[in-house]
Amino acid sequence: MRCFKNIFYWNKLNLDEKKRILSRPVLKESDVIKKTVKKIIEDVKHLGDEALKKYSILFDKFDINQFQVSQETIFSSSFALSKKLKDAILIAKKNIQSFHKAQIPLSIDIETQTGVRCQQIYLPLNSVGIYVPSGTAPLFSTVLMLAIPAKIAGCKEIILCSPPPISNKILYAAHVCGIKKIFQIGGAQAIAALAFGTQSISKVDKIFGPGNAYVTEAKLQVSSIFNVSEIDMLAGPSELLVIADATANPDFIASDLLSQAEHGESSQVILLTPCIQLSQQVIIALNKQITKLSRQSEILKALKNSVIIITENIVQCIKISNIYAPEHLIIQTQNPRKILNHISNASSIFLGHWSPESVGDYASGTNHVLPTYGKSTTNSALGLADFQKRILVQELTSQGLIELSNTIETLSSEEKLDAHKNAVRIRVDALKGKKR
Repeated sequence: MRCFKNIFYWNKLNLDEKKRILSRPVLKESDVIKKTVKKIIEDVKHLGDEALKKYSILFDKFDINQFQVSQETIFSSSFALSKKLKDAILIAKKNIQSFHKAQIPLSIDIETQTGVRCQQIYLPLNSVGIYVPSGTAPLFSTVLMLAIPAKIAGCKEIILCSPPPISNKILYAAHVCGIKKIFQIGGAQAIAALAFGTQSISKVDKIFGPGNAYVTEAKLQVSSIFNVSEIDMLAGPSELLVIADATANPDFIASDLLSQAEHGESSQVILLTPCIQLSQQVIIALNKQITKLSRQSEILKALKNSVIIITENIVQCIKISNIYAPEHLIIQTQNPRKILNHISNASSIFLGHWSPESVGDYASGTNHVLPTYGKSTTNSALGLADFQKRILVQELTSQGLIELSNTIETLSSEEKLDAHKNAVRIRVDALKGKKR
């Protein structure tokens, strides 16, 4: 089996060819999906639980009488799992907690000048919705990535939705994170329920979590409606870029490329290296390892979107990587931290031979909800800040207002905003005992 044929020499490509091989797979923007999702959202908005029940039967083949999972069912999920799995979940939880607790920001409280006190304080979002997909496999790791920062931030209400029947793995992960409101509802209808609220499910302020094309479209549509829920991000297919030199291990690189390719046919993996011999060894390793993997069909389709690029040197690898702005970036070189100093665009970076991307997906402690499609040029990985809001406070003493008044009056006069000037002047006159 020869599963990888796309090898290019960067310096032999013209500008259009360079753009083409760095382009992401075209996402299928189906009018059918858009229309279907719009109808689902309208139905849930107006019919509530009745629509949820209808779509659960239609899409999930599941007739639901009670959307909310009972506390007894949540608690008993523990008995259905092996000790080995529960221990692994708890270790991952501990590491994710440690990393996200370290993100708790310091409040700001300063005097910008005498008598003028300015503060920046952080408050949790009141209510958040967590969507956990469960297609070919229940993504219980996503529960940890979303529930843990929501809890640390102090969100007052956390609602989890996942397609029925909800896996015990998802229920257990939610249980150890302290999530009590769990609803067995999936797809676009779950997003609509969280956005508008139904008889059973409360409306939330912000919706988090990945999903299929229908879920993503639903998030897009509800986020564009005034006074409905905000969303975390529109995450696309998984992507990985590897920068490697002659010291890299080809077996390690091949395993990393395959681990991301197995996410689905729209995934994309790229290897950048100045070492031709390494690229050849990676191809051999790819062909050997893929025969032992269960998701060969998905991997082979993803590899059609993927490339190996032979560069002039590592500096050129860095430039190409910053242009591509990958979701995941692995740096397997002799001195990866030296290269890190020159990386400007990436969502999550893995340094050295012993840092596979898989650790970030599960248990290193960092979050696996990441910007894709080049969005890392401006956007960041999900973190504690996404579950909080910043509020600004100012308090002036009488003397502070007097000392700042001339500045404000001058600036407001120049902008021809007389009422702004008057709000200051009327107070200063009161302090000075002047009659107006």
